[in-house]
Amino acid sequence: MSFNTGSDLRLTQLKEWLATLSAEKVLPDTIRPASSDASFRRYFRVDAPDGATYIAMDAPPPQEDVRPFIHVAEVFGEAGVSVPKVLEQDVERGFLLLSDLGTTTYLHQLNHDTAHKLYIDAIEALVLIQAQSKPAVLPEYDRALLHRELMLFPEWYIGKHLGVTMTDKQKALLDSVFEALLANNLAQPQVYVHRDYHSRNLMVTERGNPGILDFQDAVYGPITYDLVSLLRDAYIQWDEEMVLDWAIRYWERARRAGLPVSHDIDAFYRDFEYMGLQRHLKVLGIFARLYHRDGKDGYLKDLPLVMEYTRKAAGRYKALAPLIVLLDDLENKGPSTGFTF
Repeated sequence: MSFNTGSDLRLTQLKEWLATLSAEKVLPDTIRPASSDASFRRYFRVDAPDGATYIAMDAPPPQEDVRPFIHVAEVFGEAGVSVPKVLEQDVERGFLLLSDLGTTTYLHQLNHDTAHKLYIDAIEALVLIQAQSKPAVLPEYDRALLHRELMLFPEWYIGKHLGVTMTDKQKALLDSVFEALLANNLAQPQVYVHRDYHSRNLMVTERGNPGILDFQDAVYGPITYDLVSLLRDAYIQWDEEMVLDWAIRYWERARRAGLPVSHDIDAFYRDFEYMGLQRHLKVLGIFARLYHRDGKDGYLKDLPLVMEYTRKAAGRYKALAPLIVLLDDLENKGPSTGFTF
């Protein structure tokens, strides 16, 4: 299968690089798009003479750096989970040749018949990664980074997407919620965090399920973060009872593995929800930025689900309730119901 490179200089350079590899390795003229990405990275599938396929990554400097990907692939691989193997690399030019984990994402395979098995596989892989956690191996998910991510919400969702300039009172409401989230999230036990452990980055594989992709931004941070990414997924929604059941199954496995989760399931689930709200606010900002700055409108359809998660989580806790007041104000809605805790 051929692919027209047109005036795509990076793709031409990638093909030329592939041609310099061992003749038995790949057939450069078979290159074709493998998946899209929310960043500057691109992925292509390429055939080998023996019928196998590989993935070629194009990560153009200076916007991208392949070294974190290479490092995390090694760290997660040593934990015993399925990640792409880095077979060839040109770090300076931002080219990698990777093993191929297939074409079936969790998102394409998930339904009510398959969900339980797939999520248990993903939970067990997550526990494997977290059980290998050590400080100073990955960057810290510190207060500065968490706060910077939260600020995407007022800048891009409120300011750019809604076109609203907040009053001092509204800013104070939002700041109070941010402080409650930061205090909780920074107090959680710290482990390796993938940061986008969800249905678009998990691949259905025959052995070692799931295959795990898009981990180059991994950090050392709050233990509930990846579980929230998995179970409160921006691209697919499950009943609250199912989410709670899977969260408890994770908690049981984490405790058996010696991970430092709370011994009280209610306290653990509260941490899960606080972490979820932090992530939902970040995602609202990122999806708005992808549209308004980068011209990518494909994520707009996912905003309502993320906002539903946001309102439900904030509405359950008194310290987070000011966010409901703010959202009602911004969207000119009446007062909502009370909270649980």
